[in-house]
Amino acid sequence: MTAFSIASAGTPGEEYPVKREDVVIRDPFVLVYEGKYYMYGTGLNPGGYGCVVSEDLENWSAPHAVYSFPEGFDVAGDYWAPECHYYEGSFYLFATYRIGSTDKRGTAVFRADHPLGPFEMISDGPVTPHNTDCIDGTLYVDPDGQPWIVYVGEWTSAEDGIGDMRCAKLSDDLSKTVSDAAVLFKADSPLWTDNGVTDGPFLYTTSSGRLIMLWSNMSPSGYALASAVSVSGKVTGPWLQSVSPLYQKDGFHENDGGHGMIFRDLDGNLRLSLHSPNYSNETDHEKAVFLYVYDVGGSIVVKDQSSRFYKLLSAVICSFFKMINKFRSGFSVSVSVSDSQC
Repeated sequence: MTAFSIASAGTPGEEYPVKREDVVIRDPFVLVYEGKYYMYGTGLNPGGYGCVVSEDLENWSAPHAVYSFPEGFDVAGDYWAPECHYYEGSFYLFATYRIGSTDKRGTAVFRADHPLGPFEMISDGPVTPHNTDCIDGTLYVDPDGQPWIVYVGEWTSAEDGIGDMRCAKLSDDLSKTVSDAAVLFKADSPLWTDNGVTDGPFLYTTSSGRLIMLWSNMSPSGYALASAVSVSGKVTGPWLQSVSPLYQKDGFHENDGGHGMIFRDLDGNLRLSLHSPNYSNETDHEKAVFLYVYDVGGSIVVKDQSSRFYKLLSAVICSFFKMINKFRSGFSVSVSVSDSQC
């Protein structure tokens, strides 16, 4: 197994010679554009960020280097978690690297006219603070059109060893932040974990208009994918954590995994992308896994799991919001939930 993310080179001359299970990748992020899947992730370019392309999610191209850091740039590795977002007619890469002069990690923003680049850095280094470890930045555009970056305040820079999730407003061209960062929640907020990891935020608005966040932490069985819902419907929260992970090593799944995101495939199905397992050894390695999910209004449900527990979870969440509606005169925010949404 090499660091360059292809366990098998496939057949020369084929456009998509590599099987999904042979692509070594962490933090897979899928962009669907003009009938193709563009998957970005950690490990696809040893000198920066890379992408593989597919038409069916199972057969992939060799890696394309979409951005390589130039010689002399203030970088010291840790080319992590690139995400590609289509925004205002261009493609924007949000990606983490370690700053050489400060030895801190941050998320920078890059722009291109095509998903395969060439990308150009448009931020002045990371848009996140340069004096602390800030990783896994993602783009969220609110209903008013305001772009935000949501990112991890990593546990490695926290005095108590507990990471947190943060957000800040971005300029219209995404090149810089235009507000102070707000802390959204701490890594140990869920009842199912006491670990300090916060990884891979991704924002998704459900069919009923509810704002949820996917993110990852450690459960008792290993790396796991969590979900949280914004009580106010705004990115600033407050955020209500799920009572158990959305995905973890359990009776439904053989391996642990996480750092998830949601996309709609070419057939119109809602899919959850994550990497699993969360390790590489002589017999197995991190690979992209694509699960079918349901949008049930109050939350998302993994199709391949027994739905009984998740229906119960959705009912609990809906009951919570109905309680807010009932007593909203005593709350600073009000949330509208109808029976048809739950």
